[in-house]
Amino acid sequence: MTINNKPIIAITMGDAAGVGPEIIMKALRDRAIYDACRPFVIGDAKMLERVKGVVVSDLVVRSISSIEKAAFEPGIVECLDLDLLPHDLPFGVVSAEAGNAAFRYLEKAISLANEKLIDAICTAPLNKEALHKGGHLYPGHTEILAELTGTEDYSMMLSAPKLKVIHVTTHIGLIDAVKKINAERVYKVIKLAHETLQKAGYAQPRICVCGINPHAGENGLFGYGEEEEKIVPAVEKAQQEGIQAVGPLPADTLFFRTVRGDFDIVVAMYHDQGHGPVKVLGLEAGVNITVGLPIIRTSVDHGTAFDIAGKGIADELSLKEALRQAIELAPKRV
Repeated sequence: MTINNKPIIAITMGDAAGVGPEIIMKALRDRAIYDACRPFVIGDAKMLERVKGVVVSDLVVRSISSIEKAAFEPGIVECLDLDLLPHDLPFGVVSAEAGNAAFRYLEKAISLANEKLIDAICTAPLNKEALHKGGHLYPGHTEILAELTGTEDYSMMLSAPKLKVIHVTTHIGLIDAVKKINAERVYKVIKLAHETLQKAGYAQPRICVCGINPHAGENGLFGYGEEEEKIVPAVEKAQQEGIQAVGPLPADTLFFRTVRGDFDIVVAMYHDQGHGPVKVLGLEAGVNITVGLPIIRTSVDHGTAFDIAGKGIADELSLKEALRQAIELAPKRV
């Protein structure tokens, strides 16, 4: 792959009071990343400089004012420096400054993507409390990306070795999630799963759909007919279009069956139903992918880890996997 057709990947720093700066500096030690893409960071260069000593890195941090000034050379971490943070921002503390900065990094990345100057966005974690303190009342990255790109039909997909999960609902309470689930939304998520995996090379993705209640309602024994009302019509509609979808099936066995190889992706109804099984497989292996957007976005599947921020012990493997999947999914340059 020549330098001219390597995808350009923007890595947003996330909440700089968390582990984002550390895992970025650790991940970009790997020359293989530069062999496969042209990475750069959107954030505050001063924070990357601060964590160099923490992670014992000999990488050079270079502040740039525009993407056109980037050279994408191994050994140099280039940062599109928005210079939003105080030099002594404390690690592990929720702050409005860091929350606002995390939003601005992502906003800048989306702007570059909309201008076709980058091929994908890979995000380090943000902190929702800090985001709100900074004046940005979003549940998380996914909702910001959807609003700033004008996307209505989107979903969060988690990808780990042997298991992919896409969600009908995510960052809302369980009672609200059950209310929000409806047949049209379930159908749209099944279709997003089908289209996403087809783009990734699956000729006919095998999609399994979770029930809402224990044992998928067991023919009305549990719940109030949610499966028959909210899920069955969606699965039948997808099947009529030639999509290989089955369900609703009991969630307590469905994830095991998928890891075993029976299915390619699980459609989960709510946040913890989908997140729990993926995270059992290992936080370092999971990647968060927003599907349905006009741009590629991948992310680590862990939080800001304020309890260990600034200690140099955060694991960068999830970020490296997120970068790998961003490279794989990014539009190919010619």
